Amino acid sequence: MRIAEQERDDVLLRRAAKADEEAFTLLYRRHQAAMYRFALRMTGNTWAAEEIVQDVFITLMRDPKKYDATRGSLGAFLYGVARNRVMKHLKRLPREIPLEEKNEDGTGSGIVLQDASTPSSWLEKRERMQQVRAAVLELPAEFREAVVLCELEEMSYEEAAHLAGCPIGTIRSRLHRGRALLMAKLEMFRDVPRCASVAR
Repeated sequence: MRIAEQERDDVLLRRAAKADEEAFTLLYRRHQAAMYRFALRMTGNTWAAEEIVQDVFITLMRDPKKYDATRGSLGAFLYGVARNRVMKHLKRLPREIPLEEKNEDGTGSGIVLQDASTPSSWLEKRERMQQVRAAVLELPAEFREAVVLCELEEMSYEEAAHLAGCPIGTIRSRLHRGRALLMAKLEMFRDVPRCASVAR
């Protein structure tokens, strides 16, 4: 029997736990992109992000009873699992800034050259994107997480605090500090070419 696309997550999860492949595929399609985006923004590494997403869904299928619908949505539960995997990764491995350009769902190029007659503007945009990525990755993990969840994932303070397991005031404070550090980093990047041109 074909499953409706709008079927609730908890219903799909019950069916997936009984080896319903179509139900699992729908759950995966529904949540994979958000998990990948979060993992990529936190690690800066496409390979690590893919591994984390795979681990999240393996965890879900191995023990679906860990998800308790009374405590929140399945999406929030998956973010929590992804967050734990990300933090383990950050403790275990040095940070890497990827050279490849991909969309945050893992497909294609993250940059579209809209005007082929202005390659200099495309290069400036690409350089700026790399600077932002590098600056985010240089933030301490707790500030980076607040910036990624609230600014990039556009979560509310309440949602971000729930996922991070801390009070709303702490998320606000981390976000404020993270924004300040991020702006300082970007200002440093902007000043580098200026200083170089003065030196010449």
